[in-house]
Amino acid sequence: MTAISDATFQPLESVRAFLDSRHGRHFADDVLNGLHAGLNLHDAIHAATQRWMGWTIGRLTSKQHGIPKGLPYLTGFVIHCEIVEEALAD
Repeated sequence: MTAISDATFQPLESVRAFLDSRHGRHFADDVLNGLHAGLNLHDAIHAATQRWMGWTIGRLTSKQHGIPKGLPYLTGFVIHCEIVEEALAD
């Protein structure tokens, strides 16, 4: 959680909401792929975090989820999941 929080500058509560979402499960799959490729857990998390931060939100994803186009993918989905969780709590 801290690796994602540090990369996205988002609080741990937002990261938890992301990891509990389907997007977080995809992130976890990426970490698992790193483990299967022979990386240790720390390096697999770091590699997945860097990969997701390297991708940017495109036009279609922006339209579908309301995340600003061009934002790093990981940052966008961490914030998006926090917003969705807060909306459901109201």
